[in-house]
Amino acid sequence: MTIRLEPREDAGLGLKIGVSLAAGLVALLLVAIPVLFAGGSPLTAYGLMIQGAFGSMFAFSETLNRATPLILTGLACAVAFRAKLWNIGAEGQLYIGALAAVCIGSGLLQLPPALMIPTVMIAGFLAGGLMMVIPTVIKQRFGADEVVITLLLNFVVILFIQMLVEGPLKDPLSMGWPQSVPLLAEAKLPKLLPRLRMHWGLIVGLVAALVLWLMVRKTVLGFEIRAVGENKAAARFAGIPVDATMLKVALISGGLAGLAGVGEVAGVKGYLSSDLSPGFGYSGIVVAMLAGLSPIGTVIAALFVAAVFVGADSMSRATGISSYIADLVVALSLLCVLVGSFFLRFRVKWDRQSVVA
Repeated sequence: MTIRLEPREDAGLGLKIGVSLAAGLVALLLVAIPVLFAGGSPLTAYGLMIQGAFGSMFAFSETLNRATPLILTGLACAVAFRAKLWNIGAEGQLYIGALAAVCIGSGLLQLPPALMIPTVMIAGFLAGGLMMVIPTVIKQRFGADEVVITLLLNFVVILFIQMLVEGPLKDPLSMGWPQSVPLLAEAKLPKLLPRLRMHWGLIVGLVAALVLWLMVRKTVLGFEIRAVGENKAAARFAGIPVDATMLKVALISGGLAGLAGVGEVAGVKGYLSSDLSPGFGYSGIVVAMLAGLSPIGTVIAALFVAAVFVGADSMSRATGISSYIADLVVALSLLCVLVGSFFLRFRVKWDRQSVVA
């Protein structure tokens, strides 16, 4: 008996969903092992995580609030990866978008909310987009690796933000804490529900996911993105402007990450600080991969990752098990999805061979 791999022409939607669900289940089974070693019950731990993420309106709102930037950074990575443009700089783009929001919305312009909020969001989108366009131009002009450039730019941007909030942008009323001057009330995103932290950034993320899905599936640009991602040489031979398409993808990708930063300063904190993001840009890579680069799937994956982190905090307080178990769940889920993607691309065939004497 021999085993061989046969490429699949196209994996159906049912198989893709099944692989994603199986990956999540296997990840939870694997995480049960360290939970047992920590002296806890996996069923109890998972039950507390679900309760901590969805057990009350407050818990659910915190999960949605945590999912909001993950949706946008996940979309940023998904659209870039689909075109084989490896954007590892969503973290830096998020901070630059937040910086643009603070520069515009803290007093530079005096506008009513109906004009100020769109202006702040456009500024954040363009700032984040520019942060991705620059590495893309360098890649096209000099052949530099965008993975290295975008990754290193994350650290450059965060150091730049630290300098600003300790210097020119520092709020004189912050009691010495390194944070920027606050946004004007007209620049802040309204809350979706009173006394909860959910804000209109969630609606922006959901609309962005729908628009991106329509763009990828129904427009000429979407066809060009898919073609460039499949085979650049063939796309160029067919007359598709590869370089221009990559620049458009870079602007969209960085812009979406920039919008995540706008949401955090205009919807949650109200000011800029160097600890604005606990790693939303890097988590966006995980979200995009868990979603299989699907815009609609990104929303579901972001909600899953957010629920794991929010629920793990609650579970840790109740059981004493480290909340870092959330990182393990997410990491193993990604690993299982990557393994599952192999079986989406290839079909395992068993050939029985008879030996004739």
